[in-house]
Amino acid sequence: MDVHELDRILLAGAAVLLVAIVAVRLSGRLGLPSLLIYLGMGLLLGESGLGVEFENAELAHALGFAALVIILTEGGLTTRWNEVRPVMPLGVVLATLGVAISVGVVACVAHFVLGLDWQLAVLLGAVTSPTDAAAVFSVLRRVPIRPRLRGALEAESGLNDAPTVLLVTLVSTGEVADKGFLHFSGLVIYELVVGALFGFVVGAVSVGLLRRVALGSAGLYPLAIVSLAVISYAGGTVLLHVSGFAAVYVTSLVLGRAELPHRVATRSFVDGIAWLAQIGLFVMLGLLASPGRIRLNDVVIALVIGIAVTVVGRFAAVWLSALPFRIPWREQTFLAWAGLRGAVPIVLATIPLAEHVPHADRIFDVVFVLVLLFTLLQGPSLPWLAKRLGVLDDNAAHEVDIDVAPLESLGADMLQVQIPSQSRLAGVEIGELRLPHGVSVSLVIREQQAFVPERRTVLRAGDAVLVVAPNALREQTVRRLRAVSRAGRLAGWFGERGREQH
Repeated sequence: MDVHELDRILLAGAAVLLVAIVAVRLSGRLGLPSLLIYLGMGLLLGESGLGVEFENAELAHALGFAALVIILTEGGLTTRWNEVRPVMPLGVVLATLGVAISVGVVACVAHFVLGLDWQLAVLLGAVTSPTDAAAVFSVLRRVPIRPRLRGALEAESGLNDAPTVLLVTLVSTGEVADKGFLHFSGLVIYELVVGALFGFVVGAVSVGLLRRVALGSAGLYPLAIVSLAVISYAGGTVLLHVSGFAAVYVTSLVLGRAELPHRVATRSFVDGIAWLAQIGLFVMLGLLASPGRIRLNDVVIALVIGIAVTVVGRFAAVWLSALPFRIPWREQTFLAWAGLRGAVPIVLATIPLAEHVPHADRIFDVVFVLVLLFTLLQGPSLPWLAKRLGVLDDNAAHEVDIDVAPLESLGADMLQVQIPSQSRLAGVEIGELRLPHGVSVSLVIREQQAFVPERRTVLRAGDAVLVVAPNALREQTVRRLRAVSRAGRLAGWFGERGREQH
């Protein structure tokens, strides 16, 4: 490659990226997940469209894993820990027992109904059973469902990659048949538990370092956080041979919970590179697909497997996993239907391709068709279903964004609070905030005019408020501001989350 070839590649890449960015608005208006448009772009660019040839399954496998690391990092950083913590046990059960139930159901259907041999049947079950982090994070955050439902789905999608990657790899190489189910179960437990512990340790150490080291620029904080998350993934995989996906997700959860400096800027940066990872991943997978190779029989198999995994396997997995947690049937129904498939099944389908498993190309084609059909069916229906089942979160419109910037020389932090249009901070006097002693509301910016507020100053929607808090009182101050934003001046009656959702 010379500089002229590089120029052409940069031109084509930038044009594809710009079209993909514009397509986000189109997908939002149509109510479709953006992944469908990106897969379609890959198909148009591929051998059946403009003729770009891409058949390197090994490279697709490697780049797919790299993209998933970035997507899980963004998901962990933007997930609210207070939502995930109460439902983490449910998320773990869904990611392990739930996946096992779904794999079993699909494998039996594929073997006894479709007549596939057991290796292909189990591979189809393992590839199609996990929910996709990118699809879940992007779609559900546009649907204001109850926090525990969102937390359970995000925890599941963040953790279920580990056992399925291991299962698909071992089945593709034949190790499950050679060493048995007990060996596989022990590996899954080891990789998940030790990987999560390693991720927690890396996250805790990273938080301590970032709080003690004042970086020279605000733009360095997002880079440092992403680097630490990737170190967690690679370190767990290389040094301990554990699940890097579990490690990076837990590390990102710890970092996202810590209220680190320049949090809003970090989220914006990570959100941008996560979009880049999603666009690149889906376009690449579309390039890897070969529409001319797909036969009517593959579409029929995709429909049968899709019904088995989405209707039978998923609902059985959720029902059995939720038994110990006493979850109402309405919430169980939404959990089952919201188990979206996306890039993860297609990325997993590249593993048997890379291992040259017989008929692996057929598995890839079936999974590709399945993802297209059932994402098109499930994604647009989620807002309607959430409303019909009554699982929407009434507090979602009142959440407030708080950015934190360190004031090193003062031993304090500056909190920048942007009051959204439906926040219950609007109409509250400064004195009614009842912030901890020693915390000061220093400035209010309203309609591009800045002024120093008094105790009787009434906040309005759209105000930007600067609050200075000593380091030791920062988290307490953040909790209080969020509580007032949800429940207004009577937040003390209803606790940190305002009125609890049942």
